[in-house]
Amino acid sequence: MADRLYIFDTTLRDGEQSPGCSMNIEEKLRVAQALATLGVDVIEAGFPIASPGDFEAVNRIARTVQGPVIAGLARAHDKDIERAGEAVGPAGDRARIHTFIATSPIHMQAKLRMQPDQVLERAVEAVKLARNLVPEVEFSAEDSGRTEMDFLCRVVEATIAAGARIINIPDTVGYMTPEEFGSRMRELIERVPNSDQAVFSVHCHDDLGLAVANSLAAIENGARQVECTINGLGERAGNASLEEIVMILKTRADRYDIEMGIDTTKIVPSSKLVSQITGMPVQPNKAVVGANAFAHEAGIHQDGVLKHQKTYEIMTPESVGWTTNRMVLGKHSGRAALKARYEELGVTLDADQLNAVFEHFKVLADKKKEVFDEDLLSIVADDQEVASERVKLVSLHAASGTKDTPVAAVELEIEGEQHRATAEGDGPVDAAFKAINSMVEPNGKLLLYSVNAITSGTDAQGEVTVRLQDGTRIVNGQGADTDIVVASAKALIDALNKLPDMHARQVHAQYSGV
Repeated sequence: MADRLYIFDTTLRDGEQSPGCSMNIEEKLRVAQALATLGVDVIEAGFPIASPGDFEAVNRIARTVQGPVIAGLARAHDKDIERAGEAVGPAGDRARIHTFIATSPIHMQAKLRMQPDQVLERAVEAVKLARNLVPEVEFSAEDSGRTEMDFLCRVVEATIAAGARIINIPDTVGYMTPEEFGSRMRELIERVPNSDQAVFSVHCHDDLGLAVANSLAAIENGARQVECTINGLGERAGNASLEEIVMILKTRADRYDIEMGIDTTKIVPSSKLVSQITGMPVQPNKAVVGANAFAHEAGIHQDGVLKHQKTYEIMTPESVGWTTNRMVLGKHSGRAALKARYEELGVTLDADQLNAVFEHFKVLADKKKEVFDEDLLSIVADDQEVASERVKLVSLHAASGTKDTPVAAVELEIEGEQHRATAEGDGPVDAAFKAINSMVEPNGKLLLYSVNAITSGTDAQGEVTVRLQDGTRIVNGQGADTDIVVASAKALIDALNKLPDMHARQVHAQYSGV
């Protein structure tokens, strides 16, 4: 019988730590539901001690998302562990605390300022406390790749004895090579006397582009849980990509006789959802989920695929969720069809949400001949109720021409009050941004302005991503509309709503019309 590999998704924790990828509670819930539909075994829902918002997100996911184990991350500190236990508690027998402490010499000396024996003692105490709070405890030896092997064996043996049933070996800084990492995993399992009492896990970063390769090497040498993220999101260069690991194991079943619980047809919808929410576009040549992953331009390739699909395709587009017929809905479609398509995309809507989305869908369907999955995801994002939505776009009028100075007149509702401003700019988008920024503060430093056509055609919705920095805080905003200036304004307003100190300016520009 094939071995079982557990897929531990950390998109909502490590993935969210990518600069500009922070999500609000409602967005986290949408991603968590999609991950459950995808069939992941564990959702690391966040770092509960980090903020009240992160605690609430983990707690709501634990209360509402069914199926996967719900994990909360905690440093090896009592307050962290207790907070994580409280957050994941509603998941009952599916609750897990994932506690960690660094074990490499450089981390112990430079970061923790602790001796190895102190680290070992702290690790054991953390696991014991966590074990009293939840049914399942995972322990990670941070920076395992650069940890001295004898000490790593001591820590792993002691934490298993203390009650950890999942032992994670992270290549935290993406330093290892596959041969080194596989050998380390094999030696660890062989040398630790009680290794048979735990599932060994791996968590690899992609600093040298080896996260997936190192994860596979660990799996080949005994790891039976792999920690990964949708689209490879994560700190710095990112984490091992879930879609790549899963499809390697499935496509090369002749080499990896390993079972998983993933519904691979949900991979592309999950990828699109995460990309849309975080504002991090997927590069076209990205394996499995990139727009060009199944595209063939060379004549030799086209001829081969037409004669036999497997000449140049080792997996089918349909197997990962790509569809050949992408126009699924139009202006004559009803609520039932719309709801069914959203469910296929991993989005669950209650009756009130469905009604709101349906009205937006009808307006868009009147503008466009074809409504695509990407349009549907943007509608959900646009209609999503956000508690911190203090600024709303009431109206926007922009004018520009080859011989005219671009100008924009914008009306906003800021915390219930109407404000108007007019501004000139280098283009209509620049003018709209200047008008909006004249009405709010702080308005942050613009780090990124990105425009993508959601679908093809001149009637396509434009999806705009804006990234702002205010001090040390970086936030993303997204907006979509068939009018790119309106989409841009929506994106900027979405980002401004995520700045905690944002408020109306005391002095406003006067609305003079256009």
